[in-house]
Amino acid sequence: MAEPALMLNGVKAGYAGRIVLQSADLAVGKSELTAIIGPNGHGKSTLLKVISGIVRVSAGEISLAGTRIDGLRPDQIVEKGVIHVPQGDLLFSGLTIHENLLMGAYRTREARSIAERLERVFSLLPKLKDRRNQVAGTLSGGERRMCGIGRGLMAGGDLLMLDEPSLGLAPIVIDQIYEVIFDLRRAGLTILIVEENAQRIMDEADRIHLLDNGRFAWSGEGSELMARPEIIEAYLGA
Repeated sequence: MAEPALMLNGVKAGYAGRIVLQSADLAVGKSELTAIIGPNGHGKSTLLKVISGIVRVSAGEISLAGTRIDGLRPDQIVEKGVIHVPQGDLLFSGLTIHENLLMGAYRTREARSIAERLERVFSLLPKLKDRRNQVAGTLSGGERRMCGIGRGLMAGGDLLMLDEPSLGLAPIVIDQIYEVIFDLRRAGLTILIVEENAQRIMDEADRIHLLDNGRFAWSGEGSELMARPEIIEAYLGA
């Protein structure tokens, strides 16, 4: 495994007194693609929310590049380089694609830096450039997903967290989304992705972790998971 970019040690968290994550330990290698798979409702989205500070840690530690970030506010965690693209993307429907992208760079004041990030996003997602003046509320599901990823990249972080990027999309659109994700990984970005469809991620992920009832029930490489179809069948029904 590469040098850890992100470490979770004994992390517990939940909502309204109910513990969802049960003493989670996780290491995400720098410049690697790490996937979290598992059944719905077993803590995958909560894990990302805990890392980004949306849900508070009740026990344990989270470190980014060796520096603890648990206890920081979400905006402070963004400043540390954590990008969280949530499930459903949550775009500003009344704003254009261009305006949505600029919202991702709201903490940046340098015009040159914003312009460079915008050019990078447009090079990765040329369809967004072609439709930059289109209102987000008129976009298709795949276009919204791309815009959400692009807006996240505008923050200029080092760790990209994606929650179910393929959810509800047609297979051909999913292929396009993952082509962008794999390009980002090859460019050296550290990626932590939540994905219910294990088949989609097995060939490319450096490490895969199976989250079940708030605990990691299995961890390994994609090739190891392919050799264990009983795991996929038991936990994911595939």
